[in-house]
Amino acid sequence: MSIEFVKSVIAADMQAVDQLIRERLYSEVALVRQVAEYIVSSGGKRLRPVLVLLSAGALGYQGRHHHELAAVVEFIHTATLLHDDVVDESSLRRGRDTANALFGNAASVLVGDFLYSRAFQMMVGCDDMRVMRVLADATNVIAEGEVLQLMNIGDADLDEAGYLKVIRYKTAKLFEAAARLGALLAGSDSATEAAMARFGMHLGTAFQIVDDVLDYSGDSGEIGKNLGDDLAEGKCTLPLIYTMRDGSPEAAATVRHAVVNGRRDAFETVLEAVRGSGALDAALKAARAEARLAESALLELGLPPSDPQRALLALAHFAVERSS
Repeated sequence: MSIEFVKSVIAADMQAVDQLIRERLYSEVALVRQVAEYIVSSGGKRLRPVLVLLSAGALGYQGRHHHELAAVVEFIHTATLLHDDVVDESSLRRGRDTANALFGNAASVLVGDFLYSRAFQMMVGCDDMRVMRVLADATNVIAEGEVLQLMNIGDADLDEAGYLKVIRYKTAKLFEAAARLGALLAGSDSATEAAMARFGMHLGTAFQIVDDVLDYSGDSGEIGKNLGDDLAEGKCTLPLIYTMRDGSPEAAATVRHAVVNGRRDAFETVLEAVRGSGALDAALKAARAEARLAESALLELGLPPSDPQRALLALAHFAVERSS
């Protein structure tokens, strides 16, 4: 089952979500509309809203609140992207100039704030305190993850546990919330809700590990960002951690120096060290282990076979087998 199958299962729902996103992006302030429309229309996989729709569908939800919550999750994610690109001084995302490169840092930060506040306006409309608690908690944890990542910049001693903590806060938490929301909407019991949350958490973790692998194995045209951005920012991701742990002393020293000094000009040398150490295969192995944990969490529920259930399993496969 491919990502095309996943898209086909929720095609009509995604059309409704996209329409809702465009309606709720409206602001009387022209610059807000311009920046928000630019970032939301710039493509992307929309995996987090897809996860809301599929989890609700797999659990038998009948209604329309999943459209609203899928849009909320996408707004929260988009706000984090706007803020991330300012913090990271990124110039390219999804193959296009970042919003901060086009409109400036101030506009990007403030429109990110608009998207956060619009998301909370929309979630209040669902009139469900459990939904608000899940999304409020997730947004807070994501912010903590951003600060953790900032604290780790240039830290060549970051270990695998520290790395996983950052990505589970920064990336996997919104995947976890998206999957949990489907269970809440469907009125599932606490065990089902917890299992769906685990599915989302492990899926998001696998997805981020692969993103970090692609920074050293992908093609900038395919992945839509400048290769070496993470290294230039001094981010010690899993491929680098594994290179310093398992590579030769020379490879470890090369990576350590580049991380500590944030050296984009050392990217080719670091790339050679990473690829020669087996670190990319080891990181992909870790990602596949996370994807298997996601699959297990879903299968343990014993849900009746359905297209949404099969599409969730396909997402776990796609997260680790993609090239962009």
